[in-house]
Amino acid sequence: MSQATLKPKCNPDEVLFVSLELSNKKWKLTMTTGEGVKTRNRNVDAGDFETFDEAVRRSKARFGLEDSCPVVSCYEAGRDGFWIHRALDARGVNNIVIDPASVDVSRRRRKRKTDRLDGEKLLENLVRWYVGRKNVWSVVEIPSTQDEDARQFHRELQALKGERTRHTNRIKSLLVTCGVRIQRIGPKFAEWLDTATQWDGNRLPPQLRERLLREYQRICLVEGQIREMAVQRRAAIRESSDERIEEVRRLMRLRSIGENSAWPLVMEFFSWRHFKSGKQVGSLAGLTPTPYASGDMKYEQGISKAGNRRIRAVMIELAWCWRRFQPTSELTMWFEQRFGQGSKRSRKVGIVALARRLLIALWRYLEFDEMPAGAVLKTR
Repeated sequence: MSQATLKPKCNPDEVLFVSLELSNKKWKLTMTTGEGVKTRNRNVDAGDFETFDEAVRRSKARFGLEDSCPVVSCYEAGRDGFWIHRALDARGVNNIVIDPASVDVSRRRRKRKTDRLDGEKLLENLVRWYVGRKNVWSVVEIPSTQDEDARQFHRELQALKGERTRHTNRIKSLLVTCGVRIQRIGPKFAEWLDTATQWDGNRLPPQLRERLLREYQRICLVEGQIREMAVQRRAAIRESSDERIEEVRRLMRLRSIGENSAWPLVMEFFSWRHFKSGKQVGSLAGLTPTPYASGDMKYEQGISKAGNRRIRAVMIELAWCWRRFQPTSELTMWFEQRFGQGSKRSRKVGIVALARRLLIALWRYLEFDEMPAGAVLKTR
């Protein structure tokens, strides 16, 4: 059942509402039957669903509810991911996962914060949301197990590239401490290390050489894994009949879009999420503006960044490529007319706006087969 379309099955007074405040060792359950009803709190070991079921059964008896009465629960998205949601759904519990950043909190400098207070706040909002006040928070869309697993490949690849950069920077930094500067760490780095000298002409200290050699071996290991994954990805794009891979191919037909952009856009964003409008697309990527207008004070605070940071990074990089390789598209001409003659800072601001517009255009291209105006396909 879709979280966003969950409807009351009976009178709210005949429903048991449960909020889960999660931690590594304990889960705090806060339960009630509606607004104004005293809450019931119970602690269970993390992952102990037998105790959870018993706590729910006793709470139903305590509130005078029938055993068949529906249970509606919620918890905040976090490290545990969505397995708890799936386990609750398998037990017949109507659960929703909440975006923690969308929950209202006190703006006092010193505010009270305990698991009990957080659980009661979640429970209060859950009751309000259930009876129709949908603006109390944002509900997270739950991917299927297959869609969630499809995100692992490009996330691991990004992590490996980050590790390669860290090892490279560490090697260069260690060499700088001896007055040695190198521009590139090539395949013959180990041979060069045997003859490298520091600022005074003496050889590098032995322990430093050993450390640099081990760092280089780590780089070789990471680069080997990166190459192996790149080969797997190219083979999948070439041969797979999966619908998600077909969407990757469609994006790659557009000039300026390669596999490094198309793959995460589909697997992370387009393949399983359901958007109702372009505004939702931009908002979920955190690319929407955040104006501040209060009295005589009016200024722009920048983009919200309350969205998928991976997609945001991909789209800003892709926007620069789009401007270069799609010069005849309406999006590029819009950018050039409004920001092209401006300062360096103005162009950086404009490229974020172009990224938002481009993301919406790509969504329409995949969803409704609307070609971005003036865009050009690859010749092969």
